[in-house]
Amino acid sequence: MSRAGRARKVAAAAAFGGGGITALTALGVGLITAEVKLARRWIGQPFGQAHDANGVYGAGTGAPIDLVVLGDSSAAGLGAEAPELTPGAVVARGLAAVSGRSVRLTSVAVVGAESAHLDAQIDRLLAIVPEPDVALVMVGANDVTHRVRPAASVRHLAHTVDRLTALGCQVVVGTCPDLGTIEPVAQPLSLIARRWSRDLAAAQTVATVEAGGRTVSLGDLLGPEFRRAPGEMFSAARFHPSGAGYAAVAAAVLPSICAALGLWPDGGAERAPDARRGEGVGPIAVAAVAAVDDPGSEVSATEVGGQSRGPRGRWAVLKRRRHEPLVADPGMLDPDPAR
Repeated sequence: MSRAGRARKVAAAAAFGGGGITALTALGVGLITAEVKLARRWIGQPFGQAHDANGVYGAGTGAPIDLVVLGDSSAAGLGAEAPELTPGAVVARGLAAVSGRSVRLTSVAVVGAESAHLDAQIDRLLAIVPEPDVALVMVGANDVTHRVRPAASVRHLAHTVDRLTALGCQVVVGTCPDLGTIEPVAQPLSLIARRWSRDLAAAQTVATVEAGGRTVSLGDLLGPEFRRAPGEMFSAARFHPSGAGYAAVAAAVLPSICAALGLWPDGGAERAPDARRGEGVGPIAVAAVAAVDDPGSEVSATEVGGQSRGPRGRWAVLKRRRHEPLVADPGMLDPDPAR
């Protein structure tokens, strides 16, 4: 079965409550679990407390934009050396620079969380921020290492996107990272972990777009940088990104967050997909697989001839926003303790 087919099948199973397919054999799951246990024994348990970066960023005019963050340790920023280096803080600072408004950051992400924990995070969130403007969700790695069935994982994520969009909140999901890039997970098991996490990321993309959100593929976003400078891009534990690594993640998701809010460079409008950049419109499952293969790619819903669906499912547009200019000052994402 093709990767696009697997993504469609997992997402369909999630929607209809089925078990779906497993991305690995039982033996493969056991091997990955054993390898992760060995890796954690080597690096230490990769759990702990992330920095509290909640607060208001920027000093623009008008009502602040409510940015909320949900998910696991990557969303919480575990491994960042300071609060201002967590992904939520870096995105909030960038969003304030782009919008000219202050941004109120509220993160309810929990270290060690799985997709099943997102519903409780929303409950906590809505007690603090009843009407969020935009949500960043990053989850999936713990679903892989804890052997959660892909269909169950995707079903929880889709429900989360449904709840948030029903409130009028724009949702951007950073899909499951490529666990094959984690140094303590050795070959050949890293290849198996890579397939499972990438298959989950593709299924997350299909489910998120179907539920009204958009996705940004994280994949092996830090892979090339990690190979060049592992001590810089990953934390001392080598299981989570460092502040520099999170800055790269924030730079990948910020353009999509701005697009979701209708914030275009120089007050312009959304641009058409550029085929020269590998962008285009196609069936959602095909776009999902293409995005997983190119970290930083965005997938969102679109229409073709006034129709949201074609013979192979929902139409989607793939864009590579990672290097889009947002403001005149490209240094807006530089770590700076000043809010």
